[in-house]
Amino acid sequence: MDIQQIAKDLQALMRQPVLVQESMSAHTTWKIGGPADLFLQPSAEEELQQVLAYLYRQEIPWLVIGNGSNLLVGDRGIRGAVIKMGDSFSGSLWRGQEVEARSGMLLSALALEAAERSLGDISFARGIPGSVGGAVRMNAGAYGGNIGDFVTAVYGLSYSGEPLELRGNEISFAYRNSSLFDLDAIVTRVRLRLKAEDREELMAKMKDYARRRSKAQPLEYPSCGSVFRNPASDHAGRLVEITGLRGLRNGNAAVSQKHGNFIINLGGATAAEVRELIELVQEKVYQYAGILLEPEVRFVGEF
Repeated sequence: MDIQQIAKDLQALMRQPVLVQESMSAHTTWKIGGPADLFLQPSAEEELQQVLAYLYRQEIPWLVIGNGSNLLVGDRGIRGAVIKMGDSFSGSLWRGQEVEARSGMLLSALALEAAERSLGDISFARGIPGSVGGAVRMNAGAYGGNIGDFVTAVYGLSYSGEPLELRGNEISFAYRNSSLFDLDAIVTRVRLRLKAEDREELMAKMKDYARRRSKAQPLEYPSCGSVFRNPASDHAGRLVEITGLRGLRNGNAAVSQKHGNFIINLGGATAAEVRELIELVQEKVYQYAGILLEPEVRFVGEF
């Protein structure tokens, strides 16, 4: 694969610079990750459509990201292209109790906009670090709420660049999962329908959630958020903690002292260190409690 020629071809389709060997540590919330062969930031849906069509014709592998949460990128980086749904794919359009949010918009920003319009209740999402597209795909949630409960339509582009539209009843949502993972498409926009609620009550809820997060989560360190899915009728963090793993360290990666389901980057941690620590936690919890914790984080790239 002639990376320089491909970069030149793609640049002819794009307004933003095509970056070669861009470090993914600058684009993940863990601040970890090796270089991507090509790093693309489309400026519009039509531009993304052309880029996808080109990558499809050239049989170039690619990965789409939003805010880079819930991703552990290997230290050797990513072969092919990374497509970032960044600022150009942010923003929202409100019509009464419905909103069409672009996939690159931060879910926390959408939650605040909703509360300011006396619409809810997605106040639980105020502290979730992901973007709207990724959050809907994985049915992100907290404090008993799930974003999938509010989805009425999803719009996107197929891997070959063809437009796609799905109604809410055509999508199956489950705990930290959805049928969108089986979809060979990029989500570009999401439509949600919310209900009218008291603005002050919504703001108070978000303030309370923020206080609880600050107290219970290591927000001062880079992380991916929750590392493991909660098993049935239990909490992953509790299982890690009763196994005695708070503070367990591997190089510059450590299980948080504040919350057992967070693995933090103490500074300069590698993907290998984090992955080894995840596997060690799985092993020790299984030995202690007989439960194999399932990672919520995605492992991408070459380790």
